[in-house]
Amino acid sequence: MAKAPLKTAKSNRPRTIEPFEIDIKTLNEEGIGIGTRDNKEVWVAGTLPGEKVLATRENEGQYRIIARLQKILVAHPRRVAPPCRHARDCQGCPLLQLNYSEQLNFKQEKLRHAFSSYANLKDLQINAIAAAPEPLAYRTTAKLVFAKNRGRVQLGLYRRGTHEVVNIGDCPLHHPLLNQVAGVVREEVQRQNIFVYDPRTGRGLLRYLTIKVAPESAKVMVTFITSERNYRELNPLAKWLQRKVPEVVSVHQNVNTSSGNVIFGRETHKVLGLPDLITRIGEIRLRISPTSFFQVNHSQAAAIYALVRQWAGLRDDEHALDVYCGIGGIALHLAKDAGRVTGIEILEAAVQNARENARLNHIDNCNFQAGDSLELLRRHISETKPARMVVLNPPRSGCDKPVLEAAAALHPRMLIYVSCNPETLARDLDILHGCGLRAEMVQPVDMFPQTAHVESVARLRPLKEEPRTRS
Repeated sequence: MAKAPLKTAKSNRPRTIEPFEIDIKTLNEEGIGIGTRDNKEVWVAGTLPGEKVLATRENEGQYRIIARLQKILVAHPRRVAPPCRHARDCQGCPLLQLNYSEQLNFKQEKLRHAFSSYANLKDLQINAIAAAPEPLAYRTTAKLVFAKNRGRVQLGLYRRGTHEVVNIGDCPLHHPLLNQVAGVVREEVQRQNIFVYDPRTGRGLLRYLTIKVAPESAKVMVTFITSERNYRELNPLAKWLQRKVPEVVSVHQNVNTSSGNVIFGRETHKVLGLPDLITRIGEIRLRISPTSFFQVNHSQAAAIYALVRQWAGLRDDEHALDVYCGIGGIALHLAKDAGRVTGIEILEAAVQNARENARLNHIDNCNFQAGDSLELLRRHISETKPARMVVLNPPRSGCDKPVLEAAAALHPRMLIYVSCNPETLARDLDILHGCGLRAEMVQPVDMFPQTAHVESVARLRPLKEEPRTRS
């Protein structure tokens, strides 16, 4: 009688991941190197076109392989040594290893490509991108996540495509005070053994940390985002932070009880110090609250505001409309020249900030309205003397078509569109052309060096220009 074959025990050793060579052909919209293997796209962060690299699979789907860079075999001629020891793990700055002038070329081409498929935009003038005066240490805001790994507190960013937190204590893009605060907080949370939130169990206190710096005054606002209201541990932590970093003038606690990955919850409480952070952008002082959005690159934001004001060329008898106005940065700059400026924003907290900023700058010809952009635009259409100059500054998703139609229905003598996404900008400029407004010029601005993002300002005029008379 034959014996049954012996069963071999399964090995507990991890499966060996074999590295493979791949030629990088191009960069995608995110600045990630792309090659092909087995008829699939292979994404390898940290690589550049023309390079041959050694990589290992991290994830494989039906059409795409996500791979991790192991070694550069043939380098791009403009590759530079990235000024960051976390570059390969963090992957938050995919262009960090590319010479800065080549980064600008990539972004210029990205913009041209976005417009190329729209016949209405074929004659559009695209100016040379405005380079950042400081390609490093420009970020004045950081949003960091807490985690714990093998008993050690982590405070940093998620590595691209994972929930693994990479400690960020010396990020070259951050203002030095951001790095200093992050380092002190991580050290003290470890020392005090404060319970860090674990999204898998829903237990723990500390979820996120936001840090905002006013670079002209070197003052800092810090907000701890927690899973519940807490006094016992947050107050001593805040006092210790202020002793270690005297530039911290404001500490808040935001309570986020949700199980999702939204950073801020609805409740914000001051722990110590000032209620807001006051900074300056161009000619305007701005009061920034713990949860308000603001541009992370102050010098480039100032350049954009100045350009919008210059292009607008407002007179003291004209009314301007700033849609998606946020805390009022653009509107308040326009108010220096206009007879009247109205800012529209859906977030009530941002509108409250904008009103406070108008008072802070002693500007009384600027008012702000909270509500749905489309609804408020339609109200302005029915005004006896509607706005003749309109600014749109939407989020990355751009504007809904009815909003564009309503803005065009005001028959503005000029519309200025500030965008952080070339694809949605091109789409919306094409829609506006169908509404009677022709895009004549785009000025790209490098707001986010070392990343693939590019900010742009577009100027539109009526297809049939009307004479400009005083009303």
